[in-house]
Order: sequence, then structure tokens, then C-alpha cells
Amino acid sequence: MPLILASASPRRKDLLLQIGITPDEIISADIDETPLKKELPSSYALRLAAEKASKVRSSNKISFIIAADTVVSCGRTILPKAESPEQVKECLQILSGRSHCVITAICVINPEGRESLRYISTKVRFKRLSAQEIDMYVKSSEGLGKAGGYAIQGIAGCFVKNINGSYSNIVGLPLFETMNSLNGLGYKNG
Repeated sequence: MPLILASASPRRKDLLLQIGITPDEIISADIDETPLKKELPSSYALRLAAEKASKVRSSNKISFIIAADTVVSCGRTILPKAESPEQVKECLQILSGRSHCVITAICVINPEGRESLRYISTKVRFKRLSAQEIDMYVKSSEGLGKAGGYAIQGIAGCFVKNINGSYSNIVGLPLFETMNSLNGLGYKNG
């Protein structure tokens, strides 16, 4: 049974490889990712994961589809996927010395059209960051294109005081829940 990863994220592909799953195809679902007015972070992540999976499934009905969306939030505030050095800096200033949530929603659809949609939330606490640490990280360009302006699997790992929950969720795909969703929908690897 073919499996499609509905994401262009190299991190998600690498995470799947870590648990022995090689996607047969990778198709990025181009959808509008603008949050709705007053949309909660978990609702936002669930909506985007479901929309991505549905869009890819519309032209791939005989495959398993995995789609995901990762959101970083401080309270009810959704931090952006940082697209500029200024946004990376703004995100780090918000996260400095505070706890935040990393929410990843995953949507798996099997060839019969049965769906599993869930989200996983991991609490992350950053140390208080100095202006020099923020500037160094911004100059690294590592936070560009990342939810909340950072990648825990890189330099920003040294900013993390503690984590409560799934590490792979913070990277972009909660592996335990992804495998359970696949197994629950009848996916057989290998």
C-alpha cells in the first residue's frame, strides 16, 4: 500500500525514516495557512493538517496519506513560521524565559477514506536569552521557515531548560502517535 507524506518538510521525512517508514511519494499541499479570527492554536493545527491531507487525497485515493502541521503558541497566541530574521528575533524575544506549547496535528487517511485526526502538545521552557544569544541565533538563519522561529534539533537546543512531552513532536512529527494512527488504519510497513 503506497504511502504519501503530504509535506515538503525534510524533518518529517527524516523522522519517518527513523521508524522505518519510507514515503513512496512526497507531495506538498499548498493551502492558505492564515489563522481564522480567534482560532485557538490546537484548532488551527487540526484544521491545517486535515486540509493538507484532504487536498493530497483528492488526487491520490489509493494511498495512505500523512499530513501534519506544527504550531508554536504562547497562551492563545500563535507564533508565526518565521520568514525573516526580524520575525525570528521577535519570536525569540517572546519565548525568552517563558514556557510555550508546540502543537503538532497529524491527519492520516487510509485508501478506504477512514481518517485519524489528532494533536499532540508538548510544553517547552526556554531559559532567559541574552541579546547576544538572540543575535547569534538570528545570524545562523536556522530559525527561518520554522514555527516559532527556532529548531530544537539545532543550536536552539541549548536554549531549552526543560520539555514536558514528545521531543519528536517539537521537531515536527510525533512518532508514537503517527505510528499508532497508521497501525489503527491498517497500514502494514514492509
